[in-house]
Amino acid sequence: MNRETNAGGAESGDILDAVTEPMPAVRDTLDTRRRAAAAERTVPRQAVTPGVHRVALPDDGLAEVVCVHCGTEGRGPRCPVCDHPHRLQDRFEADLGVAGLVTDRGIVHARNEDAVAAAVVPDDSGQPETLVLVVCDGVSSSPDPQAASGTAVRTGVDACLAALAEDRTAEEATAAGMAAASEAVRNLVGPDGDAPSCTYVSAIVRTEADGRVSVTVSNIGDSRAYWLAAGDQVSEHPAGPGHSGPLAGPQKLTVDDSWAQTLIEAGAMDEQAAMADPRAHTLMRWLGADAGQQPWSGDSIRSYYVDGPGSLLLCTDGLWNYLPGPAELSQRALGMPTSDGARALVDYAVVCGGSDNITVALAPISDGR
Repeated sequence: MNRETNAGGAESGDILDAVTEPMPAVRDTLDTRRRAAAAERTVPRQAVTPGVHRVALPDDGLAEVVCVHCGTEGRGPRCPVCDHPHRLQDRFEADLGVAGLVTDRGIVHARNEDAVAAAVVPDDSGQPETLVLVVCDGVSSSPDPQAASGTAVRTGVDACLAALAEDRTAEEATAAGMAAASEAVRNLVGPDGDAPSCTYVSAIVRTEADGRVSVTVSNIGDSRAYWLAAGDQVSEHPAGPGHSGPLAGPQKLTVDDSWAQTLIEAGAMDEQAAMADPRAHTLMRWLGADAGQQPWSGDSIRSYYVDGPGSLLLCTDGLWNYLPGPAELSQRALGMPTSDGARALVDYAVVCGGSDNITVALAPISDGR
């Protein structure tokens, strides 16, 4: 069954096993990729360090696809023999051991405009010491949003790694990641002035010298970070900038840069009314050439320390549109292997309607004691 034609009455297995039709023609894809590669090269990148495990998704160039026209196996958007458009892979997954990544096209959208990247840095004994995660959601109303999100996640992770290698703090490395991603996406502007754009959410998880585990998050736009944990006692207020907060019960760690959040903070609407408004997801901040030199706010970076076992979740609104509450997310994702938990969250959003692309990065974390 084709995902676009499913009206919601199919069994969940039919939806999850569906195969997408060839992606509709978009602006010059080759030109977009060249500009994205050039934009990433403008940002200094850390030399590859032995033992550092990196991954970035989606990567259609690495997926083996069988051409529906001539049967040839190949990679990339088109068949290498007959040049027929490939059916693009709907879902990409990666299991890093310390984190599970899943990104899915969903049902409604013709292509996946989300992206996720991660890096695991080992200590001297080879055990994971630092985890860097970045998730971005391409803004569909901009041209080539998938170029913006893909460029931002790769550049953001690399810049964080470079800053950490220089012994900068997690907060400084997080700021470096945002700045580098912002610059790279600004450089994607085409000759006609079109400016791809995306949201941005990141996390750096580190084991500190005192044995505690710190979590530093940042966001631009409405992609979110959550702390998932057992129990129903939800913390309603993220940590303030410059002041580390404890991670115990389930809680949302970031504050959206959206029209809805602006009205909520101004006291003009409660959360339920604001989120029900058609303008709820209108972004107040984003990455792009039309977003200014510093599109993040002074409170975009927040730090926490782990005060009990749980899992860090980064996700796009394709998930939290259906599961906005940290307690409900925890119930869906915990109590199973990490990759299964990430997959369960994405599957839930797809079965609920898959109205947007869905991307999840899930990392279980102990309290380090």
